[in-house]
Amino acid sequence: MRVTFLGTGAAGGVPLYGCACIACERARRDPRFVRRPCSALVEAGNTRILLDAGLMDLHERFAPGELDAIVLTHFHPDHLQGLFHLRWGVGARIPVYGPPDPEGCADLYKHPGLLEFHALSKFEPMTLGDVTLTPLPLIHSKATFGYAMESSDGARFAYLTDTLGLPPRTEAFLSQWQAHGLALDCSYPPQLEPKNHNDWTTALDVIGKVKPGRAWLTHLSHQVDAWLLDTGQSSPRATLASDGEQLELSAHSDGANR
Repeated sequence: MRVTFLGTGAAGGVPLYGCACIACERARRDPRFVRRPCSALVEAGNTRILLDAGLMDLHERFAPGELDAIVLTHFHPDHLQGLFHLRWGVGARIPVYGPPDPEGCADLYKHPGLLEFHALSKFEPMTLGDVTLTPLPLIHSKATFGYAMESSDGARFAYLTDTLGLPPRTEAFLSQWQAHGLALDCSYPPQLEPKNHNDWTTALDVIGKVKPGRAWLTHLSHQVDAWLLDTGQSSPRATLASDGEQLELSAHSDGANR
């Protein structure tokens, strides 16, 4: 299984408009530190699945037929805004899966165009080509799923964003499932009372509990990057994901960066 982080940023991204912090200034100087809307591409066998659709150039990145499905974590704009343009294309329908949210986002349900929306159910596995994914409920301000994804050759990858900690049943599932790779929300440096998203401390606590083979932090804000630059903090439990980074996961080894 190959996983490509297409975007690793929290809402607003890095650099944040109008911000002159050290992280934003670094990203303006060096595009390696830019963080676009949080999303990933999962490839296994002949199957290609896009996780979240916040990138605004989806219609340019992916030619018709290149994606087997788009899978949404939730219906906040920074995770699906790319669908608003993509829907007006012509050709075959594009299946879009996500949590059961009757409100959706704006008028996507009313005017779906090419998009064909399907609601998933928590803890009920679904197979898309060479990938079986299990929706896992998360803790967020809107109905949100993370996904445990297993390829036909046994590689396991979990994608968990946006969330503040994990519900007990989701934590128990992941602890037993033993992911080879895990991508996890880490939107803030350490906070006294984090809200709606993991801070650094909560993210590392989750990783310590579910014990994946390897872990990457994503949905990263400019505050996290600035705090890390200022403190030099790091952790052996997790790696900071970067836009464009690729992971190769197998059932026989931990994830390797490319």
